[in-house]
Amino acid sequence: MFKPAGVYSAMLTPFKADGNINEDVLRRMVDFMIAKGLHGLFPVSSVGEFAHISLEQCFQCMEIVVDQAKGRVAITPGVSSTCAENSIKLAQKAEKLGCQGVVICPPYYYPISQENMERHFELVADSINIPVILYNIPLFATPISNDVVKRLSRRDNIVGMKDSSGSMVELMHYMDKVRLTGSDMNFLVGREEILAPALTVGASGCMTASSGIIPEIMVGIWDAYHAGDYAKANRIQIAMLPFIRAMFAAPFPIGFKAALEMRGFDMGPHKQPLSAAEEFNLSGVKARIKNILQGLLEFIQKEGLDKEK
Repeated sequence: MFKPAGVYSAMLTPFKADGNINEDVLRRMVDFMIAKGLHGLFPVSSVGEFAHISLEQCFQCMEIVVDQAKGRVAITPGVSSTCAENSIKLAQKAEKLGCQGVVICPPYYYPISQENMERHFELVADSINIPVILYNIPLFATPISNDVVKRLSRRDNIVGMKDSSGSMVELMHYMDKVRLTGSDMNFLVGREEILAPALTVGASGCMTASSGIIPEIMVGIWDAYHAGDYAKANRIQIAMLPFIRAMFAAPFPIGFKAALEMRGFDMGPHKQPLSAAEEFNLSGVKARIKNILQGLLEFIQKEGLDKEK
């Protein structure tokens, strides 16, 4: 059964002025990311603002990405929602489109117990015959306990987990709890800042927004680590940290969208309108992102990381 491994992009979503998905830009994004060596794509993601778009737009986003990828890389769309009913609709659509798996975080907005969360995951997993990747994202949803992950890891089609806690401590305990069951789930990190150290303790890769913005860097870390050049992997990892801080200086995910625009993709209007003060501050953040990105692109050339297919 498919298990996610490698460098995946948590994809941003480009919009037209009328709020609809910009299909032309999304298709160019897919080609760009594949050409830069990514191993998989994760559309309908948190950074892709899935919570701001309709089910029909989520379906459309999946359709476009699957059609443009044409089987060149794995596609694992997000199927998260506030309720199992909508998550199941999204998951079944992904299965119908031939996606390799789906990514699902706990239901958000309403408080939820660990038992209720576990049942939610079971209902979605039972509704499809393709792999399920759990998604821990404490920034936006109730954290998944490592005991819930341990129990769910025994299910045949729950094959992996994206951990966006950013905590190596949490990652280690998730991995250890699953190991004790004899299961062999793959763990991917959702924070780009810890890809190199996570690989050293057995993580199988990452699913991050920056993988689609600076794929040369993220693939560079992966390639260096697997070539046994750990010093280079760490050097690349450290080089990109100022860039991440700059993108997070704007309201999420606007800084990430600004950075992708600087790589040639029109992301369109903000789904969440900014105040006048925020708009004013954004100009300074964009200048900072641009300056750091330019230095990072020079670093990519110096390190020989741009190996476009």
